[in-house]
Amino acid sequence: MSTTTVKRLDRVVIRFAGDSGDGMQLTGDRFTSSTALLGNDLSTLPNFPAEIRAPQGTLPGVSSFQLHFADHAVLTPGDAPDVLVAMNPAALKANLRDVPRGATIIVNTDEFSKRNLSKVGYATNPLEDGSLESYDVHPVALTSITVEALGEFDGLTRKEKERAKNMFALGLLSWLYTRPMEGTEAFLKAKFAGKPDILDANLAALRAGYNYGETTEDFANAYEVAPAAMPAGTYRNITGNVALALGLVTAAHRAHLPLFLGSYPITPASDILHTLSGLKRYGVTTMQAEDEIAGVGAALGASFGGSLGVTTTSGPGLALKAETIGLAVSLELPLVVCDIQRGGPSTGLPTKTEQADLLQALFGRNGESPVAVVAPATPADCFDIALEAVRMATTYRTPVIVLSDGYLANGSEPWKVPTTAQLPDLTVTFPTEPNDTNAAGDPVFHPYLRDPETLARPWAIPGTAGLEHRVGGIEKADVTGNISYDPDNHDHMVRLRQAKIDRIPVPDLQVEDPTGDARVLVLGWGSTYGPIAAGVRVARATGARVAQAHLRHLAPLPANTGDVLRAYDHVIVPEMNLGQLAMLLRARFLVDIQSHTAVRGLPFPAAELAEVIVRAVKEQQQ
Repeated sequence: MSTTTVKRLDRVVIRFAGDSGDGMQLTGDRFTSSTALLGNDLSTLPNFPAEIRAPQGTLPGVSSFQLHFADHAVLTPGDAPDVLVAMNPAALKANLRDVPRGATIIVNTDEFSKRNLSKVGYATNPLEDGSLESYDVHPVALTSITVEALGEFDGLTRKEKERAKNMFALGLLSWLYTRPMEGTEAFLKAKFAGKPDILDANLAALRAGYNYGETTEDFANAYEVAPAAMPAGTYRNITGNVALALGLVTAAHRAHLPLFLGSYPITPASDILHTLSGLKRYGVTTMQAEDEIAGVGAALGASFGGSLGVTTTSGPGLALKAETIGLAVSLELPLVVCDIQRGGPSTGLPTKTEQADLLQALFGRNGESPVAVVAPATPADCFDIALEAVRMATTYRTPVIVLSDGYLANGSEPWKVPTTAQLPDLTVTFPTEPNDTNAAGDPVFHPYLRDPETLARPWAIPGTAGLEHRVGGIEKADVTGNISYDPDNHDHMVRLRQAKIDRIPVPDLQVEDPTGDARVLVLGWGSTYGPIAAGVRVARATGARVAQAHLRHLAPLPANTGDVLRAYDHVIVPEMNLGQLAMLLRARFLVDIQSHTAVRGLPFPAAELAEVIVRAVKEQQQ
């Protein structure tokens, strides 16, 4: 009989780590789903190699999944794991530097052979040489116990049985943190419905892991984390890419437009294409193009034909799409470009995160080619940013670039599903009649006759009787749309296109300053929201008075941005680049900015930002 006691915790950070073939992403995803079902707030950080199949048991092949869950609001996946599940020596070595002393390490001892140890440079076995004595280490023969638990499955090879060790580990952690297994069991039944032997083996391994935790004397305590207090509503766990895809479909419905996605697969944006390709019944058409240029060209053609044209990509693809985005600027047609940023330059770090495409999004086209740029702050915010991007694109007839990134795309959090009444009306009205008269008084259609409020030109569907017109990349005369090489007209059109972007209404920049007398402001954009907010929370706990603000609209900037910056003696701008926003703010508003940067392919640790903030506050007090 087990003598294990159950202790209450307010938060836990768990990291599953193993070879890229060990199923760590699936294990983490299923543990996350169970955690979301219990009502904990959570944030996740999947981390996997770019190689299709790195050499087994090596450091480049390590894949991990980190989950932070709590009984209160969670802002980041956590700086350091409280629990590390290491499936082999490579996973232990690659992640040990992140594990604080005293943390729990669960190790699959079956993989600690001399050969596997030597692959990662271990001269001695760390489980035996005393190097891990400052950790709470639990050696578990995960592989052999799993194989033994599946002994009755004669139809499976030993290798097939070994593959179920991730389910054994999931069952063990489910017991250790009192997670329900019904959701995972239902998932397995759906996934392996056509493979009954594989299904039964995975279910047996899952239950064996749970039972092992319950019966072994190795764990003195099990733990529970109470649900977080959240506003009433229907919630689901969602990744940024899925939220962006659902937001685009919702926006298209609210605009009463068919949605067309022209896309070429690229990490970490491909999941948007995968998700939308399964939503054809909602008026969605997806085309996997032969390259990035074809994808954006098809999307722009769809917009010309009266659909909501969308293209998805990452930094390298955004560079290739630049000319067609410039054409959309000249044509003044709506186009939504979703750039899921990753480490660069060139191929760079395909599976790691970065914020280094800001200047490319703003200026990476020939000529004066202004577009609107927005950036989501969290995975769930990707849904709302999609609605905002579609509003701006369709109302102002402009390309809109959405700057998400790998951290948001693959990370997940609880999302409160909105009701229909909470969604904006994005209805688009197409012209059906001529909008002007010629010198003889006859009705004509002028494709560049603008709305006086928005400066947007009419979006006329080709083939509409009486609205025949020409479009193209050569400069047009204002109003008539005729080809024009007139210098004054070109100057006029360049200024008009910029003025159209500048007058897009965006919300004022909101500042959170609890004491009302902070002298230091921390300003971020995009995915730095969570780490900044967590760092500010830690700094305030030390008594530091600090204000926080976050930009979701980068072009145009909120009208009060300059006033906010000048209201503080010291402004810190953390970015996962070398200071692109900081440079822009300095140039435009002539204010001093402390740029805090990192390009490690990982989000900022909250503790690092807290240290920077506290130091700045102390300097201002001197």
